[in-house]
Amino acid sequence: MRLTVAPEPTGIDLDRVDLTDPKLYGLGAPHDVWREMRQRDPVRWQDCATRGFWSVTTMAEANQVLCDHHTFTSERGILLDLLGRDDPSGGHQLALTDPPRHTDIQARLQEALSRHEVAVQEQAIRSRIRAVIDDWPDGEVTDVAGALSLAPVAIMGDLMGLPEPDWPTLGRLTATSVAPADPHYCLPSGVAATRQSADRELFGYLGKQVQQRRRTGGEDLIGLLLASEVEGRRLAPSEVVTNAFNVLLGGNVTMPNVVTALLSHPEAPSRYGEWAEVPVADLVEEAMRLASPPNHFLRYACHDAQVGGARILAGQAVAVWFGSANRDEAVFDQPDAFRPGRSPNRHIALGAGPHYCLAHRLARTTLRVWFEELFAAVRDLEPAGPAVHLHSNLVAGITELPMRIWRR
Repeated sequence: MRLTVAPEPTGIDLDRVDLTDPKLYGLGAPHDVWREMRQRDPVRWQDCATRGFWSVTTMAEANQVLCDHHTFTSERGILLDLLGRDDPSGGHQLALTDPPRHTDIQARLQEALSRHEVAVQEQAIRSRIRAVIDDWPDGEVTDVAGALSLAPVAIMGDLMGLPEPDWPTLGRLTATSVAPADPHYCLPSGVAATRQSADRELFGYLGKQVQQRRRTGGEDLIGLLLASEVEGRRLAPSEVVTNAFNVLLGGNVTMPNVVTALLSHPEAPSRYGEWAEVPVADLVEEAMRLASPPNHFLRYACHDAQVGGARILAGQAVAVWFGSANRDEAVFDQPDAFRPGRSPNRHIALGAGPHYCLAHRLARTTLRVWFEELFAAVRDLEPAGPAVHLHSNLVAGITELPMRIWRR
């Protein structure tokens, strides 16, 4: 396959770039930095106030780190904001657990997210999405990003058996947890206090739900986890809570960002009608690649290892930047372009290796339904103001996307 010639370096001073700074992502600017890193220093060390970390920005090296759990563990923590201290959920939460325990926990969760169950849920998902789009007025300006954020929490609420009156609060708390520095969510007490407050509320809420489900039972995801055995024993209530927390965050804050990433693309106004004729599955895969909702996940080296041209020492942290790997010029021709039907399209928007997204079927089904309903209801659209990007080094997203919508 012919690949794009790598662009010339832009002269960005990488020594002055702080990839942990949420403002970089709020400016919508990480791609220029990542492009420079891919060309000049694809496995690069960055010093920071805590201890420093390696950044991996190219696809081959990203896959190496994500797929080799013997060399790179997730159990010490996966978030840059916790760099320098071990995550207390390590070994208990799915995202913070290595095989073989990870495999057992994942199998239990996948029972609730199987192909059959997703097919059963599809009509409910479609109804939730259709209700959002039906509220968009013809010919008027709509904040598409704000509207899209309403459906995921309803979909996850259905899946987890959470009471509908609680959904708006859960949506706000999950967004705050992943983007505590964002002006929409940050409290006057500061970023760390904002995250702690949101996490404390979420864990407390889910703890009450788990206690209730222990009394009443249930066929939802929480009930399934409570009834599951891992390594010959039932999961403790605290383990059920932390895994429910992981699923809730993943579902609420990632899927809508794929849709907004596509609608905010510079080609959207001129090519919207053309995209409506593309097979939806092709559209979904390319939109996921381009959006890459997770900005990063960390791993820690279990022993000394070679990644690219860098020697990584035991105990050092390695951040894989998904949005960069998914625009690697060595893998994708015209990587910044939206090309539905791109083949091959081996993106890692849903992860790679043991931690490949357990809800991948649910994610793809939900995105397919989003695009089907969008193209069925909206014949044309145009930007009505600038997109406002999420201030978060963890999740790539858009918090405001004003668009003028014309209905069919």
